[in-house]
Amino acid sequence: MTAVAQPAEPTEPASTEPGQKEPVAESAERERAERSESGWSGSLPDAVRLRVVGLASDALGALADDEVPSSLKPFHRWAPARRTKLAATPLAAAIEHDVLFRQRCAARLREAMPDLAAALEAGTLPAAADPVDVAAAAYLLRPADWGSRIAEAAEQLTQATAAAGTAEAAEMLARLQEKLAAARTQAREELARSREETAAAQAETAAVTRELRAEKGARRRAESAAEESDVRAREAGEAAAAATSAAETELRRMRARLAETESALESARRATRGGRSAEDTRLRLLLDTVVDASQGLRRELALPPTTDRPADLVEAAAPGSASVGSSQPLLADDPAVFDELLALPQVHVIVDGYNVTKTGYPDLPLEQQRSRLVAGLVALVARSGAEVTCCFDGATVGGHIPSMSRRGVRVLFSKPGEIADELIRRLVRAEPQGRPVVVVSSDREVADGVRRHGARPVTSAALVRRLDRG
Repeated sequence: MTAVAQPAEPTEPASTEPGQKEPVAESAERERAERSESGWSGSLPDAVRLRVVGLASDALGALADDEVPSSLKPFHRWAPARRTKLAATPLAAAIEHDVLFRQRCAARLREAMPDLAAALEAGTLPAAADPVDVAAAAYLLRPADWGSRIAEAAEQLTQATAAAGTAEAAEMLARLQEKLAAARTQAREELARSREETAAAQAETAAVTRELRAEKGARRRAESAAEESDVRAREAGEAAAAATSAAETELRRMRARLAETESALESARRATRGGRSAEDTRLRLLLDTVVDASQGLRRELALPPTTDRPADLVEAAAPGSASVGSSQPLLADDPAVFDELLALPQVHVIVDGYNVTKTGYPDLPLEQQRSRLVAGLVALVARSGAEVTCCFDGATVGGHIPSMSRRGVRVLFSKPGEIADELIRRLVRAEPQGRPVVVVSSDREVADGVRRHGARPVTSAALVRRLDRG
């Protein structure tokens, strides 16, 4: 560590009491007395104060931990630039009130600027010395005339500031004069340009005036030509009206001939229908005669009514007798029931699509459900040859109705505002009486409705099991 310079004032021997604070107190007392005699009483100029704080910040960074004043310990480890910027007030207060810290800063100054320190203590200064450095060094070293040194530096700084302001004002005046001259030059150029543009505009106006006059002459000629065209158009219109009248007269003549022809054709048709109606009347009379004769024959023979049917005459095991090799009846969802129905001649199987897919594979997306069911029905039709129609709700498709009909399988979607149940009922009602129709659905309402129209309902589970079986 660098040795710290001792205070310039003479001190008495230290007391034997612990703490040893009396020499410092006496030194502070002397400093206050010395400042009251020849010290600086006002505030330091800003440049001098910043220089003093910078010197104190550099000195604080070089001190040992036990040499740092308690008020500056939080800033001891900071970077010098940060300490100078953010701890300026604590540093200035420590220099002002802590004599020992100021003396250590003065010792640091002697090491950094030995020539300036020696000149201040000798009372002579270099002519080229910076007044800010002189004032800051005088404030830290406190020579006999340190107050006057600070005053001289403050005066020099004031003069320098005034001179700088005067120079800046002169420079600004010169810049303004240059701008004024440039503005005048630009104004003259703009005026010349405006005159040229005005001359060009006047020339263009004259040209436009000439063109306008020529345009007026052309317009008068065009109006005259238009009047002639109107006369010719009226003449052509009158000729067209005469031709149209002649054409309408010819059209009426042709329509009259067409009406005569249609009347003759209708008369021929009525004559043909009359002959056909007579034949139908004779056939109906003959049929009624045969039917009445058969009814009269039944009354003459007095045949008793019978409730017997051919099936009642077939021998079978009597109720209550012991059965041999009896089997359980087929369940409603047994695939064998579906196989028996497929064996019927000309059977038409109508499938409630989503009712079957929700029973067999409800976890799949709707598109995959439709594709899987239709693929299974195609295989079933290939083996049985039955007619199969699969119905889906059109509202669940969204966007557009896909074309899904495959070989042997008719795929239908319900219309907007209609559900698949209504489509199935319309399909059942469209079938002729006597044709076997099978409806695959576990919906009770659908099953009851189609049963009333002669169709046979089968549960969806039976079809799912039949398709799983392959």
